Amino acid sequence: MKQLFPLLPFLALLASPAVAQNAPHIVDLANAEHYVWGGANDGWHFLKRDDLSIIRERMVPGSKEQRHLHRKARQFFQVLSGTFTIEIAGTDFTLKPGQGIEVPPGTPHQAKNLTDSPVEFCVVSMPASHGDRVEAAD
Repeated sequence: MKQLFPLLPFLALLASPAVAQNAPHIVDLANAEHYVWGGANDGWHFLKRDDLSIIRERMVPGSKEQRHLHRKARQFFQVLSGTFTIEIAGTDFTLKPGQGIEVPPGTPHQAKNLTDSPVEFCVVSMPASHGDRVEAAD
């Protein structure tokens, strides 16, 4: 899995509907579907399919998501910049750029930015985590 992430743009391109229709296109922050969560954090769908999702996210300093789990989706987080903390099943893990961590299905977790700087990371979910999320107790 470690070697997968330098290939994220390539994987997104191969898996995109446009490629299936013989119309390759490059996905980046300028043309990816954007959303805001938690009032100030950004997400971009680089690939949004039922079987696979690749999202790039930016969390502002001091932010965190609601603790939750996914029934079916297995997720892999890779840090692009900043320091990322993720609580997984009661244990906090702190990751630096280039590091990643897997969250198995059914495992409560919570992404956090405990620093004074933004953190950027990619999340790969298989199958897609949309509609698969269940809020978990703190």
